[in-house]
Amino acid sequence: MTGVGKILILIGCALIVVGLIVSFFPKIPWLGKLPGDIAIKKENFSFYFPLTTCLLLSLLFSLIVKLWK
Repeated sequence: MTGVGKILILIGCALIVVGLIVSFFPKIPWLGKLPGDIAIKKENFSFYFPLTTCLLLSLLFSLIVKLWK
């Protein structure tokens, strides 16, 4: 099995695990409501961008990948 094949299998397994977590825990109370997440609500318009949540998840995944190697 080549290196690319192993990586694709690992990504697939990770997606399955994430899918199971999302299925069993659809609402994580703190996720998406951290300080720094941008939420703008007007009369006919709403915009939400979870900036801090994205940065935190990116840091977490980067640490996992760094520890993996």
